[in-house]
Order: sequence, then C-alpha cells, then structure tokens
Amino acid sequence: MKRRVFLLAVSIAAAFPALAQKKQMKIGVVGSGRIGSTIGGLWAKAGHEVMFSDRDPEQAKRAAEAAGGKARTGSVEQAVAFGEAILIAVPYKALPDLQQQIGGQLKGKVVVDPNNPVPARDGDMAVGAKEKGAAVSTAALLPGAKLVRSFNSWGYMVMAREANRPAPRMALPVAADDPAALKVGMQLVSDAGFDPVAAGSLADSKVYDLGSALSGRVLTAPELKQALQQKP
Repeated sequence: MKRRVFLLAVSIAAAFPALAQKKQMKIGVVGSGRIGSTIGGLWAKAGHEVMFSDRDPEQAKRAAEAAGGKARTGSVEQAVAFGEAILIAVPYKALPDLQQQIGGQLKGKVVVDPNNPVPARDGDMAVGAKEKGAAVSTAALLPGAKLVRSFNSWGYMVMAREANRPAPRMALPVAADDPAALKVGMQLVSDAGFDPVAAGSLADSKVYDLGSALSGRVLTAPELKQALQQKP
C-alpha cells in the first residue's frame, strides 16, 4: 500500500512538475501602500505567508486585512526578519534611510525591487538614479541584498486587474544578477498571477524602467520576449 501511494505521488509530480516544485514562502513587505499592498495581497492569496509593515502601522493593518489568508503585520525590522524574501515598495528617496535602518538585515536576502526614482517627488538623488538605471542604483543603495527587479513599470490598478487572468496571462520581466535570486523572483511573479520572463541582469532592466517604451504595456510572454529582443 505504501509503495502504491509513493508511486502515485511520483506520477503526480511527473505530470505536474510546477505543482511539485512550488514552495510556500514567508515574505516580508516593507511599504504597504498601493504597490506593496497589491503585490503582497496577490502573494497571500496564492498561499504565501506575508507580513506587511509600514511607517504607518494602520496602513499595514489595512493591507493585511484586505489580503486575508496568512497575512499579518509587524514592524519593518520584524517583516525583514520574518521574510525569506522581501518586497520593498517605498518612495525612492526613502531607500537611504531604510539602508541605515535594516541594511544589515537585508544582506544575503532576496529583495524584490519595484521602486522608481521620480525627480519631482524624490529630489536630486533620483536624477542620477534614472540616468544610471533604477535597479543598479537600488543595488548600490542596498549593498549585499540579492536584488530582483520586477513589478516596477506597471501601475497597481493594472496589476490588480490583470493578475490571474485566463491564459494567455500578462507577462512581467524579471532581472537579477544572482541566479538563485532570479529563480525566486520568477516563481514569485508567477505566484502573483503573471507569466515571468527572464530579462537579463540588473543593468539590462533599464530597458523597462518607468517611462521606457515597455513601461505600462500589457503584453503576453511571447510579445514581451520579442519586445525585449528589440531593445536598443
């Protein structure tokens, strides 16, 4: 009997490899505004354990209540300690202060980066970041973190509307310099309800920064792959 059960499990894993490999994760969310609450909520609905944090604890509480499932709240430090992966979704000018606050905790952790430098909001520090490329600039601000660039050039309403739609799903690019971080990022984009498309290194991700030709376009995976190949 035990052998038959084992063989059945093996056959299920072979037939559905994605299901067999899917891993429920603990995810810390730093910044529970529109982007953080939307993405964190999608992960919570996919079965991940999500801890929301924010400088406004009430905002984190609202995000957790809306997400349901295994969502909870904590301080920024608690969310980073809790998470196997971390989503940081804050105004770009807040990143240097966060580095001072939690930079040591982030070292070695996968950090999903949807943050965009906006000079009108973030001041002079955003100007150089835009020219250099947002992901490369974020990596310099958060040294030691295993950065994954995704979710960055699509508004929260678009992502909420398009997530988990019937096939073909909306695709999102994913870039990282660390292969293991890229694998985690691809899985988390998929779990949020999108088709992940590997888009190269953090430097390569500049092609889909906010304001680029790809920014805001709702594309399928084949369409996105073609668009990425046409980058200058």
